Amino acid sequence: MPVPAEKLDVCDPIWTALRSQAEEIARNEPTLASFAHATILKNARLEDALSFHLARKIGDDDVSPMLAREIFEEAMNADSTIGDAVRADLSAIFERDPACHSYAQALLFFKGFHALESYRVAHWLWKQGRKPLAYFIQSRVSSLFAVDIHPAAKIGRGVFIDHATGIVIGETAVVEDDVSMLHGVTLGGTGKETGDRHPKIRRGVLLGAGAKVLGNIEVGEYSRIAAGSVVLQPVPAHCTAAGVPAKLIGCPGCDRPSQEMDQIIGPDFQI
Repeated sequence: MPVPAEKLDVCDPIWTALRSQAEEIARNEPTLASFAHATILKNARLEDALSFHLARKIGDDDVSPMLAREIFEEAMNADSTIGDAVRADLSAIFERDPACHSYAQALLFFKGFHALESYRVAHWLWKQGRKPLAYFIQSRVSSLFAVDIHPAAKIGRGVFIDHATGIVIGETAVVEDDVSMLHGVTLGGTGKETGDRHPKIRRGVLLGAGAKVLGNIEVGEYSRIAAGSVVLQPVPAHCTAAGVPAKLIGCPGCDRPSQEMDQIIGPDFQI
């Protein structure tokens, strides 16, 4: 049965839109009607819907989906910033991805979103000292979605992970707000370092498909890393870096590269 109107979070515009979109899915595609109802329409809040949906994916013979849902709900109920980040991430996907036509599409079907929100729960568990369970979620996300995000990494809100396959984010990496990255991005170490050894990606950066940023280096805010580049040196703010190894080739071409999602390197740029 649908949730009674008096129990719905009517002050949440993204949740309201999600419910409307789920109702449209149920009407237009009867095969998915029960899926839309169970995942979205039977829940009172976005956090409840997401916990249910992720738990069915993460749960297995070792940790049942029912128990996994309790873990996800515990984290989201204990830390309201997780729900805030979820909404910002959904907005980022909808605004930046031309293939995304609704919040419901992203929540139900986009594995980059699923991997990122699962990480957020694993990160909460990590901070609570529940590291084995955080590792369990990391392992399941890696197996299911081909995305490997260490639960100790620090990731801001409004982050867009497009396609997601092959994403690797190391233990001491930092990804600030409003970053966009495509498949195959690695934020890793050089293999020779210990301690704080992973990149710091500042606000508004665009990381192109297959970009590798290695070592404890900073990519400055609103910069752009071209697809296939290997970045071994810091990148200043408001710059574009490209090549193997990457070199600075100019400005990013716009004020907000992570939102514009423009990966084209103009002919006037010279390495």
